[in-house]
Amino acid sequence: MSHLFSPLQVRSLTLKNRLVVSPMCQYSAIDGFANDWHLAHLASFAVGGAAVVFTEATAVNTEGRISPQDLGIWSDAHITELKRITSFISAHGAIPAMQLAHAGRKASTSAPWLGDKPVLPADGGWQPVAPSAVPFKDGNLVPVALTTTQIRQIVQDFQDAARRALEAGFRIIEIHGAHGYLITEFLSPFSNQRTDEYGGSFENRIRFLLEIIDSIRQVWPENLPLFLRISATEWKEGGWSEADSVALARVVGPRGVDLIDCSSGGNVPGVKIPIVPMYQTPLAAHVRKETSIMTGAVGLITTSAEAESIIAEGRADLVFMAREMLRDPHFPLRAAHELGTEIAWPKQYERAKWKK
Repeated sequence: MSHLFSPLQVRSLTLKNRLVVSPMCQYSAIDGFANDWHLAHLASFAVGGAAVVFTEATAVNTEGRISPQDLGIWSDAHITELKRITSFISAHGAIPAMQLAHAGRKASTSAPWLGDKPVLPADGGWQPVAPSAVPFKDGNLVPVALTTTQIRQIVQDFQDAARRALEAGFRIIEIHGAHGYLITEFLSPFSNQRTDEYGGSFENRIRFLLEIIDSIRQVWPENLPLFLRISATEWKEGGWSEADSVALARVVGPRGVDLIDCSSGGNVPGVKIPIVPMYQTPLAAHVRKETSIMTGAVGLITTSAEAESIIAEGRADLVFMAREMLRDPHFPLRAAHELGTEIAWPKQYERAKWKK
């Protein structure tokens, strides 16, 4: 059997292989509610053989949405439709997972096909918030700096969202601390210009994230995994670095984070990123090597050979895939065939199996 299709034990869960469907924004919800699109989208990956299927970045409160069409979990009313999705995913052998998010200063923007531009409050948008009143780039809405009382409320929102996720049937939570959204904004000295206990030193800039982790672990069962996605580097001198990511991993592991999902960038516009196949995999490999925590590799991983090499060479414990899964929701079935490994197919699809 290939390394990619070897099982992985994470707390009480056994992942049947190392392929994870990465969170992918769909901009298709109304008032945060999941609908038939989300069911069809996520269900296809479970049928296709992935071990873990993540929702898109799911907002913990209304102002934390990237767009007005984002999926949400700020209300108990959201649970019923989400449970329909998790039930299907679980019934077809995959583990349902949810990424909890707050967009911070990058909130209140339109969907990509609507121009990916700021949505003003008069047009159905809202006032973004951030650690400091620093916009992401020229032309963006200027965020309002959060008070300590508002920070504590957002920490509570993450905890409430985790409770709802559990009730909805999700078995893995990932905290979205990457791509220039609120948690990243606290971590980075470029976007965090605070002078209180949430700004300045490394220890202060990670405080918000640690409070979120601690609050989630109060309601998230001990036997279920908690992942963290970070931008492992900002690709700019003076910003968040690989060394910072290693230091963070050493802190969050003992607090209950089981895996660091290593992405990058998103907080500083215009930086030069060496975008080549598997360009972020070295980040996952570095964090894994320097700490005792598991990591996930993500970013331009598109072939079975690439995914297999990442696991076989010990560069990461899981492979997160996005665009290739959109192109082929059954990528795991194809990858197993290409790697000479026999895995179970849905009975309804067995007639389509490749001949040996």
